[in-house]
Amino acid sequence: MKHPHSTRRLVAGSCYMAVVTLLAALAAWPIYRSSAFVLLVVVAVVVGAAIAGTAQALRWPAWIVAAAVGGAVLLLGVPLAVPGRRGSPGDWPAGLAEVLRGAITAWKDLLTIPLPAGDYRNLLVPALLVFLIGVPTGLLLAWRRPPTSGLAVLIAIGMLAFGLLFGRTVVSAPIELAGISIPAPLETAIGATGLVASLIWLAWQSSDERARSLRRAATATGVRLTRRRGGSETRRLALGGAMILAAVTVGALVTPAIAQGVDRTVLRSGVGPDIALSRATSPLTLYRSNFDADRVDRELFRVDDLEGSAQRVRIATLSHYDGEVYRVVDPAGPVGGGRFVRVPSALDAGPGERVRAGVQIADLEGIWLPTVGATASVDFEGGRSLALADSFYYSADLQAGVQVAEGGVAAGDGYVLDAVEPTPRSLAGVDGSASASAGVEAPESLREWVATHVEGTGGAALESLIALLRERGYLSHAVSIDPAAPPAWMSGLEGYVFHPSASGHSLARIDAMFRALLQREADADGGSLVAAIGDDEQFAVAAALIARELGFAARVVVGARLGPDADGLAACEDGICRGSDIAVWTEVEAARGEWVALDATPQSAIAPDADLTRQRDPENATEVRPETADEVVPPDPVQQDAASPEDTDDTGPLDLTALWRVVRTIGIVVAALGLIAGPLIVILVAKVLRRRRRRHEADGARSIIGGWDEYVDAAVDRGLPAPAARTRSEQAVVYATPQATVLAERADRAVFAGAAVPESDVDEFWRIVEDERRALVLGRSLWQRARAAVSLRSFTQALASRNTDARPGATRHHERRTRRPKGDTRST
Repeated sequence: MKHPHSTRRLVAGSCYMAVVTLLAALAAWPIYRSSAFVLLVVVAVVVGAAIAGTAQALRWPAWIVAAAVGGAVLLLGVPLAVPGRRGSPGDWPAGLAEVLRGAITAWKDLLTIPLPAGDYRNLLVPALLVFLIGVPTGLLLAWRRPPTSGLAVLIAIGMLAFGLLFGRTVVSAPIELAGISIPAPLETAIGATGLVASLIWLAWQSSDERARSLRRAATATGVRLTRRRGGSETRRLALGGAMILAAVTVGALVTPAIAQGVDRTVLRSGVGPDIALSRATSPLTLYRSNFDADRVDRELFRVDDLEGSAQRVRIATLSHYDGEVYRVVDPAGPVGGGRFVRVPSALDAGPGERVRAGVQIADLEGIWLPTVGATASVDFEGGRSLALADSFYYSADLQAGVQVAEGGVAAGDGYVLDAVEPTPRSLAGVDGSASASAGVEAPESLREWVATHVEGTGGAALESLIALLRERGYLSHAVSIDPAAPPAWMSGLEGYVFHPSASGHSLARIDAMFRALLQREADADGGSLVAAIGDDEQFAVAAALIARELGFAARVVVGARLGPDADGLAACEDGICRGSDIAVWTEVEAARGEWVALDATPQSAIAPDADLTRQRDPENATEVRPETADEVVPPDPVQQDAASPEDTDDTGPLDLTALWRVVRTIGIVVAALGLIAGPLIVILVAKVLRRRRRRHEADGARSIIGGWDEYVDAAVDRGLPAPAARTRSEQAVVYATPQATVLAERADRAVFAGAAVPESDVDEFWRIVEDERRALVLGRSLWQRARAAVSLRSFTQALASRNTDARPGATRHHERRTRRPKGDTRST
């Protein structure tokens, strides 16, 4: 027959783990939101509890329990965690391999896909491991005696952390209760309930172990125990409950309110740049904005102290084209397919010339970080250097880096690059790459144009085709201009005649270019064959599609040229790269794996024939008809009391964004410190209120007794023994402070004399109490004084006098034992 203590321990531990498991399932639900997850949790809990119960009954050693749990993972892994493989027995071996692989890799994969994950592939494996391992382990620990049973709390925290840390980067929507908005209700409820359940569990464990020890002592000594709950224990429970309530209230209401609007930081936030890359706008789409009036001459970044012969600075390498947009990563690619990783102290950049350059960011925006050559190491500078170093990711394959700290690069960021510039290769001397992929199918017009003009094979054929494309193309960065005030990008083009061109680099836009070329060639009567109008955005994509037609793997690069170019292409002057210097070029992969740069910027000296401009663009829903496209300028707002332009203050309204960010950060820090220091402040305030209550008792005798109690509590908080059954005089000898005996005698006189105590005597007594309290801490370190200030011993000591001193005429237990001289008949 089991001992009652053992039965209570089993029941209490089971209840605690049941609450924790339910909370963990609720926390993980937003990750999956699938019936497959519900089935997994139910089965895992039942099987885990069965393993724990069997192990407890048969007293299995740890290795047998581990073997049983491992066997359950292998047996249940396919039907529960890889439901796509449970269709036929032939799929089970492959499913089992996915379970084993998922135990290692699914954790990372789970962080790289949009939520909810459902039952996709093997992403349920982490949940299976959490519940099938956590439940039996937590139960077996919770069923044991302290202090081992306390380890169950660590298991509980781990189970709760799975859902909270692997979950979404945004919290649940706030709810309204009685007119009060409660932010993040789901996360708050889960965290607060888990905290309270763990504290109650630990408190019950302590109480149960104390009762067990007392019972064992009573059995050994024969002393009869009384189970009457004293006032000290009641006050201790009330104080503990108040502290927990205060901490939970502050954590649940104050902190989320202050942190409202701040992104939730979870593991998904720091897994890498994959999410940021998938959300970022393609820099090729933004290319034409660099030629807007407010940006064309603005400094974006600067390359200083260049050592070496680097000719280009790379901002972004775009390798995936879906027919609409060129991107850095493939949105439809495999989970975790991104190749951007953190940079260790140094990378192997391969052979080539060593290059060193300093880069200073000005008005460049986004996550793309300018680099030169193949980066070997990066040394960030400035006030954000630590954050920048922690959030920098680099792809050796793309030779490109991204910076995801606080939204990307910002003005004032700086760094020094150590890199390698590979030996340049001539395009004419290379052949296509064996890794060339067909990708999207090129437009029929492009394939026809290539077939008509291609001569030879390999790099020589590609070089001649791109040269021909540049000759028959015409540079244009806009749909329309104001003839009276031409844009800045036209100022350096001598004899330039504006022709409109639409932005975009979709297959439809490329098809329109090559249809215009073919049409012009068919209608040519000896005139100019220039017909394709656009800029680097369209021509670099066209060059990449032509390269793929000839068997080359190709990609598009957004960046800038550092040195003067023989073809007169734009380049950064003195290392200062402005909006007008941003360029796009194509890179093709040679058979030996090298990437060769290929410029496709069209010429601007020979304009298309006038009759071509009178023709409509090919009909396409995404194109703009040049002759009918008029730029509509919205009218200026008019107010009756509007000031004249000369009197207008162009400083604009005061921007308080930075100030609010500072205030919000300070608020979050203060709230966090409040959560940590809140219980300590409660203790200090409780002691101050207790001292004031004792000092200001209306009856002088009771005030003096309160002063003695204050002296005793100060001594107890500093580690001295409690009075127990000792008299005041005996206790004064134990404490041995300078005037302890004086306090004891005056306190006894106030109790036994029965006469009114003058106010002057009360003041003098409390003055001595304060002196003695200071004497108790003499020679103590600052840490010891702080511990005494927040000690709870004075609140929790079971002093028999606590319930008697508060009543008029009452006496302490030890006062009833005080010896009086013969003949003294004073009432006690």
